[in-house]
Amino acid sequence: MRQWLKQKKLRVVLAAGLVSTGALAATATVASSGASAQSNVTLTMESSPVNTLTQTYNPFNNTSSIYLVGGASFIYEPLLQFDAAKAGVIYPWLATKYAFSDGGKKVTFTVRQGVKWSNGTPMTAADVAFTYELEKANPSIDLWGLDITGVSTSGNNVTISFPTAQYTNLQNIASVYIVPKSIWSTVGNPSTYADATPIGTGPYVVGTFTPQGLTLTKNPSYWQASKVKIQTLDFPAYSSNTTAEEALFAGQLDWAGNFIPNLKSLFLNKYRGSTAWEAPLNTVTLEPNLNRFPLNELAVRKAISLAVNRDAISKQGEATLEPPATNASGITLPEFNAYLSPSVGGDTLSGAADPGAAKALLQKAGWTLKGGYFYKGGKELAFTIDDPSNYTDYAADATIIASDLRKAGMNVSFNGMSDTGWTTAVATGNFDSIIHWSNTGTNPFTMYDAWLDSAYDTSSATGDYEHLHDRAINSELKKVATAPNLAAEKAALAPVEEYMASNMPLIPLVYGVAWSEVNTSSTTGWPTPSNPYESAQPASPTNEVVVLHLSPRS
Repeated sequence: MRQWLKQKKLRVVLAAGLVSTGALAATATVASSGASAQSNVTLTMESSPVNTLTQTYNPFNNTSSIYLVGGASFIYEPLLQFDAAKAGVIYPWLATKYAFSDGGKKVTFTVRQGVKWSNGTPMTAADVAFTYELEKANPSIDLWGLDITGVSTSGNNVTISFPTAQYTNLQNIASVYIVPKSIWSTVGNPSTYADATPIGTGPYVVGTFTPQGLTLTKNPSYWQASKVKIQTLDFPAYSSNTTAEEALFAGQLDWAGNFIPNLKSLFLNKYRGSTAWEAPLNTVTLEPNLNRFPLNELAVRKAISLAVNRDAISKQGEATLEPPATNASGITLPEFNAYLSPSVGGDTLSGAADPGAAKALLQKAGWTLKGGYFYKGGKELAFTIDDPSNYTDYAADATIIASDLRKAGMNVSFNGMSDTGWTTAVATGNFDSIIHWSNTGTNPFTMYDAWLDSAYDTSSATGDYEHLHDRAINSELKKVATAPNLAAEKAALAPVEEYMASNMPLIPLVYGVAWSEVNTSSTTGWPTPSNPYESAQPASPTNEVVVLHLSPRS
C-alpha cells in the first residue's frame, strides 16, 4: 500500500470545489439489471497484494487492514484533498479554506459546517483540534512527520502551530485523517487501537468482513451524499500480483493498481473501453538500513549504485513501464525538472552496470577481495534485499540487483517475504535493505521529507526507513518547508539534493508510475490524461476523490 500516493505542484491554489469530470469509463459490477442502477453497483478494487486481513480499521496504523487495502479515506477524511495528477489543484474537504499566518508558522483551517459522523452526530472544530492534539501527543501515530507545537480553536476555525514556517508542507498537514473525539479520547494507545467498528465522516461505512476480504457500503449520513453513486466497495485480499491479475483478466476485479507486463494483449484488448493510465509519480530506490553493517558505509552504497544495471531493472523487472533513474539526487524526472539544482545536474546515474568501477571503489575504501567476495575486518560484504515475493516486479528487480552485486564482489541475495511480514519489518526497521517507492507529492519536498527526516523514524515508521539521523539535513528540510514561493523552494532544495547525491542514504533505481488498470464495463467518470482531476491509482486518500466522480453506466 502506497501511503499518500501524492504528486506535483508549483504554487498551491485553493480550488473552489470538486472539478467536473469527463465521461470516460471504468468498471463496476451491476448486481441486477432490473434494479436502480444507482443502488446496486459494487466496485471491486485492489491497490496492493495482501495475504489475509484482520478486523482493524485504524487510520493511524500502517499495518491495519483498512490501510493495507487502501480504503482508509472512504471511512475517515482529511481537511483537504490534493490532485495527485495536476499541479496546484486542492479540493476543500472537511475544511472549506485555509490561511497561513505568523510568517507561515501557523495555518488556520475553517471547518466545514453540516458534516456528520456516520453515527449521526455532528463533526465539529473540537474533533479537528482533538485529532491534531492526538498527533502531537503520540508520535507513534504521526504518519505525516508533523512537528506540531500547539493547537487552538476559535469558533469554527482550528489553528495549528509549528516552530518554523510550513508553506511547502501543507499537503502533509492537511492530509491527517480526522477522528471523533468522543470515541478516540477513550481508546488508550491510539497506535494499537483496532477500531473494529469505525465511526468516520467518509462516504462509506463498514459492511462485511472476513480474513479474505472486506466491504464498505454507502454512508447515509455523508455530507456529499449526492455524489455517492456506487453502493458498495469490495476489497478482496489477493495474495499476489498474479492472483490480482487473474481476477482482473477474468472480469472479477474492476479497479487494480499492479505492475502488469503485456497489459495490452492480456487486458486492454479483452475488455472494450478499459483503460490503463500509468502517470509518473515517484522514484523507486534501494533503501539500505543505515544501522547495519556494511550498508552504513558510504563507499559500499556508492559501489552498489555503480554496480546495478538500471536498464535491466527497467526493461526486465518493470517491463519498460518505469524508466531508469538518471540523477543521483533521486528527484523524479522529468516531472520535477524545474526543481533540479544546477549543483547536482552533473550527478548522473549510469543505466549500465560497472562492476569494475565498483570493485575499485571498494578496494580504495579498504575492502579486500577473497574467494570472490569482499571482506573488511574479518566481516564479509553481505546483505539481503528484503521485499514481498508477491510484489512480482520488485521480486524481479531484487533478483537482478543481487546478481549484479555478486558480480561486483558483494554477497547479496533476495529475501522473499510475505507482504504482511514485510510491512511490519519495514515499519520496525528489521531488514537489511528494501526496494521501496517514494512518497509522491505536489512538489519534491514531500518525497525528500519522507526519505530523510528523522521525525518519521518511530516505532511504526512511515518514512526514513533507512534510519538516517542527521540534524543538519533535518534543518535543511525545515528551510524547504518555510519557502513561500517556487524560487525560494528551489533554492532551499539545493542542499537537500546535494546531500542525496553525495551521501546516497538511498540509491535511486527507476522512476515509478501510478499503476492503474480499470475495467470500464459498468461505470463512467474516471480520470484520464485529458481530464486529470486525480491520478487513477486505487490508493488512499485520492481514491475517494475518484469514486465520488463515478456513475453507473446507463
